[in-house]
Amino acid sequence: MNTSISVEALKLGDEAPVFSDLRGADGKSYRLSSFADKPVLALVFISNGCPTVRVYDERLITLQSSYESAGLQIVAINSNNPFLSPSDTYPEMVKRAKEAGYNFPYLKDEDGGIARSYGALTTPHAFVFDRNRRLRYRGRIDDSRDPSKLTTSDLRNALADVLGGNTVKVQDTQPFGCAIVR
Repeated sequence: MNTSISVEALKLGDEAPVFSDLRGADGKSYRLSSFADKPVLALVFISNGCPTVRVYDERLITLQSSYESAGLQIVAINSNNPFLSPSDTYPEMVKRAKEAGYNFPYLKDEDGGIARSYGALTTPHAFVFDRNRRLRYRGRIDDSRDPSKLTTSDLRNALADVLGGNTVKVQDTQPFGCAIVR
């Protein structure tokens, strides 16, 4: 009996899979169309307990602040199964969003279906969509957990390209971090 869950990666150029009624850590309900007015949407799958995600909190907050006026919206999604990963329950997400000072919505994907539809494998795993909600970049945030060893800011570069109306130079990178707990 095969109990593994198959995840098919969203292909570059594909349209963003629709989601609806995801509960945010701010108590609001969100759908993909909630961000229709934003020219660029970056969905980043994260979790509360992953040490890799924690080192990227400040970088994500900075990206949102840096590019918000240009039309960027970062949306973080937690798809971890809260029964298998108790640090990823909704109340823990609310607490984490406040502690970290997230300046972007942090949404709960209760059954992991959104992560599967996007092909998310790890936390963090980023997906950047243009105004037409076509996938322009997928992969890691950058190439090092340690900011002093950083050589390539993949997500920042992709956002700058999309916001500038340019082709993303590096469209696909290998994400790293913690496996999504299904």
